[in-house]
Amino acid sequence: MDFGAEPEDEVFRSEVRIWLGEHAESGMDRRSWECTLGAAGWIGLGWPEGGYGNRTATLTQQVVWAEEYARSAAPPRSGHIGENLLAPTLIAHGTAEQKARFLPPVAAGEELWCQGYSEPGAGSDLAGVRTAAVRDADGYRVSGQKIWTSLAHEADWCFVLARTDPGSRRHHGLSFLLVPMDQPGRIEVRPIRQMTGTSDFNEVFFDGAHARVEHVVGGEGNGWRVAMSLLGFERGVSTLAQQIGFAEELGRVVRDAMATGAADDPVVRERLVRQWAELRVMRWNALRTLGGSAAEPGAPSVAKLLWAGWHQRLGELAVQVRGAAASVGPADWSASAPYRLDPAQHLFLFSRADTVYGGSDQIQRTIIAERVLGLPREPKGVES
Repeated sequence: MDFGAEPEDEVFRSEVRIWLGEHAESGMDRRSWECTLGAAGWIGLGWPEGGYGNRTATLTQQVVWAEEYARSAAPPRSGHIGENLLAPTLIAHGTAEQKARFLPPVAAGEELWCQGYSEPGAGSDLAGVRTAAVRDADGYRVSGQKIWTSLAHEADWCFVLARTDPGSRRHHGLSFLLVPMDQPGRIEVRPIRQMTGTSDFNEVFFDGAHARVEHVVGGEGNGWRVAMSLLGFERGVSTLAQQIGFAEELGRVVRDAMATGAADDPVVRERLVRQWAELRVMRWNALRTLGGSAAEPGAPSVAKLLWAGWHQRLGELAVQVRGAAASVGPADWSASAPYRLDPAQHLFLFSRADTVYGGSDQIQRTIIAERVLGLPREPKGVES
């Protein structure tokens, strides 16, 4: 791992490794783990100094932290939505009062967030949201449904894109609201069971949920601008950490191919080498875009297209090299046993969704075509 780091970054790397070695195997639940990270100042390394309780780090140090965290197999994060999506959005568009209220609890790992964007019938077409927010005496009453809401079952708050102008259409009349999730009878969270047997995604139903006026980010009616800004933060340093996980998965597939003899097949060997080469290309592309002086139009869409297809092909390869054994469950499989998959099976099934969630491949290609290549815009259908 060579970033051309200065000696102080080598010290930073050593500190990261020591700390992770002492804490990563603690067996804590995910919320407690976030508080542990927050207490040590490891949340919000890329935020500007502002008394939010986090330590600051250079871009190189942020990359070191993200990659060492992934390499150490530290516990999965529950706070990444608040840290990497909400916080940069508040820093860019929030008021001083909003930053003072919401950033310190995120930095401390004490408040977890989820993202209320996608809806039934408005998944990739974000401008088609129908969730409505109506003004009342001191805030808004939110009604509608969101879907594919990651970690909503754990979240304390949800940032919701809602239509505050009932006569508006498309990207007009939307607002970016911060809604507390602890509202019994007004917010219902229903887990969505996936092919892997897990339920990290959820449906969220709002039935008059309350959001205070001061919890509108960017001002009423400016939700589209804020929402688009947030999507630009969605793929940054974390992309490099993601690639460390990809490399570990690829290593397992290579070992399986050697153990089963599948690596003797020249076609399989060619696919393994191609996966390795493409992963290296993704890494250099991520480093290039991170080091740019300004955001490149379409860069997040290019990155999403690259990794989603790559990961999906890796899942297919993972079961191919296993042969018939890839379709066999654990020896103690029974009606009463937990639904369990081995790593290759989980990789194959979960990666089927990679080209859909976070913006489908079709949407990413449209963004590149229209905003980068300058091709004519795709005609939009008339709403019924």
